[in-house]
Amino acid sequence: MDLAAYRADRAPRVEAFLEALLPSSEIAPQSLHAAMRHAVLSGGKRLRPLFAMAAAEAVGAAPERALPVAAAVELIHAYSLVHDDLPCMDDDALRRGLPTVHVAYGEAVAVLAGDALQALAFETLANAARGHDAEPVAAALRELARAAGPEGLVGGQVDDLDFAKGGSNEAVESVHRRKTAALFAAAVAGGALLGGADGTAVEALRAFGMEVGIGFQIADDLEDEHEDSPCSSLAALGSEGARARSEELLAGALSRLEAWGGRAEILRELARFAVRRKS
Repeated sequence: MDLAAYRADRAPRVEAFLEALLPSSEIAPQSLHAAMRHAVLSGGKRLRPLFAMAAAEAVGAAPERALPVAAAVELIHAYSLVHDDLPCMDDDALRRGLPTVHVAYGEAVAVLAGDALQALAFETLANAARGHDAEPVAAALRELARAAGPEGLVGGQVDDLDFAKGGSNEAVESVHRRKTAALFAAAVAGGALLGGADGTAVEALRAFGMEVGIGFQIADDLEDEHEDSPCSSLAALGSEGARARSEELLAGALSRLEAWGGRAEILRELARFAVRRKS
């Protein structure tokens, strides 16, 4: 199966799982539930969930085994975007061509919708322990909590807000590692854990996800080269240097998959797509 066929088959499974998880906007409080659905179901590549499913498949499991962590990661990602868009953060009016949640539903409801999505993420993953070995689920929960908390996404966002012009590439990548890559790593490691991988495999796949995630953020920086953000690889390295760094990270990530042979080919293709933005 090539990457296009893989995405066409797996992404709708994620979409259906998310649709079933989210409360109906006809159930009170309607504004909160409508805002949550707006945040999650308004498009997106579902790239992190695809990485989670491909990781489970690479270690020999069915893709459905990874759906709880795939959905949980996507809910955390959606909550983070809702909060990033707020007037006190990036103050964005549009996301994916639609009004941002705070524009559509008000700032207070947007904050609460983000909070609710984060809680739902952890509930979704915790529920995967029902009828199964609880330890892989607990390990996946730890991966997600670290990625979402002060050592990961939230801490990275704080440093991004405070980032000064002229920062080194090491400082830029410290933010990228926490704000963006940690969630990719949690998706890959979590998918592998729910797929039954052992500790050595999870460690290698977590490192793969981290390198891909930094490369993904560099690709974002290059696509947004006309934006004046001090915390970008473009500002630190220039366009050629940033492209070279992304290729270096991609090569390192791909080298970590050698043990899985053909079973990891979709992971390789996803990594190339994430970093190079072409399949």
